[in-house]
Amino acid sequence: MNGNEHRHGARGHAEAGQGGVEYVAMIGVVAAVVAGIVALTVPTDTAVGLQDAVCRIVNAGDGDQGCDSGGGGTGDDGGGGGDGDIPEGPPGDPFQPAKCLLSQDQTKTTVVVQILFIKISGSEQVKLQQWSDGTVTLERITESGGGVTGSISAGIPGLKDWGGSASLSGSYMRGSGSGGQWLFNGNKTGDPQKDLELNLEDAKQFTEYLKAQDECNSRPAGPRSSELGMICGYHANKKKPDLPPEKAPDVDITKTSTEAAGSVSFGKSFTKGKGGKDKDGKPTDLGNISGEFGSGTMTEDVVVMRANTGPDAGKITFIYTFSVDAKGGEIAQGKATRMQQVAVTYDAATYDQEEKDGKEHRPEKLVITTSQENGEGAGVQAGAGTNVPGTPVTIDVGGGGGTINSKIHTESAELVLDNDGDSKLVEDWLRGRGDFPASDALPTPSEAAEAPDSDAGPLERLLHDKAKLSRLDYNANTDWWNASLGIGFGISAGQVTLGFKLFGIDITHEEKNQTITGDPTYATGPKNGGARPWVEWKNCTQTKPIA
Repeated sequence: MNGNEHRHGARGHAEAGQGGVEYVAMIGVVAAVVAGIVALTVPTDTAVGLQDAVCRIVNAGDGDQGCDSGGGGTGDDGGGGGDGDIPEGPPGDPFQPAKCLLSQDQTKTTVVVQILFIKISGSEQVKLQQWSDGTVTLERITESGGGVTGSISAGIPGLKDWGGSASLSGSYMRGSGSGGQWLFNGNKTGDPQKDLELNLEDAKQFTEYLKAQDECNSRPAGPRSSELGMICGYHANKKKPDLPPEKAPDVDITKTSTEAAGSVSFGKSFTKGKGGKDKDGKPTDLGNISGEFGSGTMTEDVVVMRANTGPDAGKITFIYTFSVDAKGGEIAQGKATRMQQVAVTYDAATYDQEEKDGKEHRPEKLVITTSQENGEGAGVQAGAGTNVPGTPVTIDVGGGGGTINSKIHTESAELVLDNDGDSKLVEDWLRGRGDFPASDALPTPSEAAEAPDSDAGPLERLLHDKAKLSRLDYNANTDWWNASLGIGFGISAGQVTLGFKLFGIDITHEEKNQTITGDPTYATGPKNGGARPWVEWKNCTQTKPIA
């Protein structure tokens, strides 16, 4: 390996709560369904943290309504313009970020197995990202987790032979994962657009190589397994691009996650004959159909990225992400997601030594990112089930699929910590020390572009004075499908039925593409009055994403 020479590396803001689903209503579904399970199974400090995070995100932009710690939402335009032409920033503006994300293709497959109240999951996620400086990154993470789940179903009395049913479910899970990120930046023609085309081609070819290697590694043992493995490896190596990175990733990734989820579904059951029996007394239950009304997920992720090579070699970055995701609809599918993320970068060797000596850490960079996604599309999510004759056992199968088209609004604040004072301020904020800890409202980039109020905290002032602030909009398309099988236990009492799941398996697959749109903007330096106006982000518009 020889350094980097052989490495490849709408404007405006969507209204909170709008889109294919009613955002706050979905959060209500999550809160109501999950609350009981979380209260019984989650440590108190974690449960409180989840509630506080939900409070801050749901009330984004509404001040401190319903939250003890304040608002901290996605903010408004932050002094940006309306629908007119975007002004140009000054040449060589130090506040202009060097690059932006143009496009991202993401594939994720998740398998969840449930045995009584225990839930076990496994997933694999692959991301292919195009950047405006002509580089491409490929990221792959596999994750496994476990936790508890509970569900209850009930018949709706009064509907006699044509019976309605409803079910609630909730779960709490902890997971961990690992993976890597490969950088494709070996093609340097002097034209970022041409570099992007060549680096993307190398990245796609390298993806095929990794798939072929995985197939070789998963071959079962046998009398000639070693010889066959060598042959398989030879053919896999032929898939490498002309300027491949090593198989070892540029960045090692480890991940831990906490997830609380809930769902609500309604259905109808079908029977014939009085009491659901024929003339010989045999059950005539014809089964049931159901549709999911709404589901939601709250997730807290901690990702650690340790760079081995590339421009960030020797750095370690901790990425803390909190997101709330909700979707619903039986035929017309809707989706809403809101995310808040904090990424802090340290010198890896210094961090390791400080950790060993029990000393305070000194971050070198802080990035705060917020995003909101709202979408809708055609699809279906339904299920069918039946009772095993003569037993209280039920068998349910479900599935669905569809396409969701959505809009994503993303804002970012990037701050280089080039002195001990700024570094300590950020570390104290992150660790909860001082008067303005990170557990309080998270400053957003749009808010940081406005003139600070008299009660603004030190971090908000630092972001306003020194951070590189940017805003991007994306069009996204998500194709998904789901299949499930469940075996349950039901008890009937008159017109009321209650049940819970004994065993279940659920498989979900998503393919999502997001592409930049609108007019990318960044906030230049403070002007008269203190506000930072939004101007054209030329470093972002110099390159077009490749479909």
